[in-house]
Amino acid sequence: MNSGERQNGHHANRPPAAVDPADQWVLDPATGEFRLDLDAAPPPAPAAVPRPRPTDGARDGGRSARRQGGGGRGGRRRVVKWTAGTAALVLVAGCGGALYAYQRFTGNLSSVEVAVGPDSERPQAATGAMNILVIGTDSRQGLGREYGDEGSAGHADTTLLMHVAKDRSNATVMSIPRDLMVTIPECEAGGKKIPGSARTLFNESLGQEGRDPGCTWRTVEKTTGIRIDHFLMVDFEAVKSLSTAVGGVEVCVAKDINDSGSHLKLAKGRHVVQGEQALAFVRTRHAVGQGSDLSRIELQQQFLSSMIRKMKSSDTLTNPAKLFNLADAATKALTVDAGLKSVDRLKDLALDLSKVDTKHITFATVPVLDDPKNKGRVILNDKPAAQLFAMVAADRSLTEVPNAPAPEPSAAQPSAPAPAETSAPAAQVDPAAVRVTVRNGSGVPGQATKAVTTLKGKGFVLAGTGKDTAAATTTTVNYPKGRAAQGAALAAALGLPASAAVESAAQGAGEPLLLVLGKDFTELGKPAVAVPTEAPEDLQRVQADDVDVCAK
Repeated sequence: MNSGERQNGHHANRPPAAVDPADQWVLDPATGEFRLDLDAAPPPAPAAVPRPRPTDGARDGGRSARRQGGGGRGGRRRVVKWTAGTAALVLVAGCGGALYAYQRFTGNLSSVEVAVGPDSERPQAATGAMNILVIGTDSRQGLGREYGDEGSAGHADTTLLMHVAKDRSNATVMSIPRDLMVTIPECEAGGKKIPGSARTLFNESLGQEGRDPGCTWRTVEKTTGIRIDHFLMVDFEAVKSLSTAVGGVEVCVAKDINDSGSHLKLAKGRHVVQGEQALAFVRTRHAVGQGSDLSRIELQQQFLSSMIRKMKSSDTLTNPAKLFNLADAATKALTVDAGLKSVDRLKDLALDLSKVDTKHITFATVPVLDDPKNKGRVILNDKPAAQLFAMVAADRSLTEVPNAPAPEPSAAQPSAPAPAETSAPAAQVDPAAVRVTVRNGSGVPGQATKAVTTLKGKGFVLAGTGKDTAAATTTTVNYPKGRAAQGAALAAALGLPASAAVESAAQGAGEPLLLVLGKDFTELGKPAVAVPTEAPEDLQRVQADDVDVCAK
């Protein structure tokens, strides 16, 4: 070996030392941002770990780079910036966590194509806001007997509906009890149709009879009237790997806990839990509160809040190695819908979620009552549940957000009786020539027939009823492209604001206008009920920035 070879630290015929991926995150002094440099020189004592997965150009021996005119080290260089302040907050049902998503981790992700039904049967979207369904499955496949029910394919053990406001100033995370009795609609999974069922445990919306996450998606939309944009699903391993990746999550218990079911043993006070102990914490139910699933939900909310704070702390955000480990663990733990199986979408999700301050993230449990027909089961507490669902669907915050823009009235739900000038203008349209299909999403039987009778009295003689649709919070008029005048005329006849009439790409040019009656529907020609501006009085909730929460 000559002196030059000794100075280079390796034999000329020996491959360079492997580089720890964490060492490739470098701080760019010019921008103040971390960037991933895949050609970073190995440290003096490199860790013996594999190099990152090669790019397409690397797999074909660099031919792609040469075809693009690149050559040598400059042509092989792959440098991507990653702003340290933009965390992708991923709330995990029963196994909370967070992730920074980056292209190198996309290969870890699993995705599932789900059928969520025709657009005409789904709730109206809150434009600009984002609703993500997070499903924590209790699958025991490959986990052995220590978790019970060995080999179980898993149900919707813990489910969160995360709403992020249009202006990204606040977020509401609703916990849906697994023991809630609901109607599970017909759904499609694995290429076959699965019949719906009434008065069924919510957790059977996944796994039972082959139901997939799309069935849970449809069940949540039908129950809440809130339109979902994406889903994320995790299993028991997620909480173990994520809690370990961030260096543990602080939790608090107000008494000694020894739960034989979850195997959690903690003395009174504060503890940092990770791995198996973290999983035991979020699974505990019998040793806290009333020993029910509702008590377990409160533990999970405490854990998730603490996890979010840990993720947003400088201890995590300024530690490239910790960020790498966290991203690797998180992407391996996730199953997502096909719409999130892309670098760009995950990056957008990361940016959106990281904008929300923890003091404006509210965890809340859907209001329920004991089911008088089934011991150990719960049913919706209709009035406060509808109030909560309406606020989320209309993008109303559960916290006071300084300097946030005033919420826009949702279609057919003005915050005060709509003055005449806000209603849709009477367009020059012959109502007798307008075909209208009325679908009932109000949850009250007979409303579609009632609406058709009224419409015919207003000259819309071609109005008819269609199949009942999933629960809708607001009443809307959907029209095909090129027929805005008809949509406006129908909205005006109903006494709805102009914004209630929306163009629908899902409707063909020759199809009828679609009138979907929401839960706000009272009587045609009268202003609809206003969206609540305050949360239900006795709503169980926790703010993510509350460090004093302690399980009792």
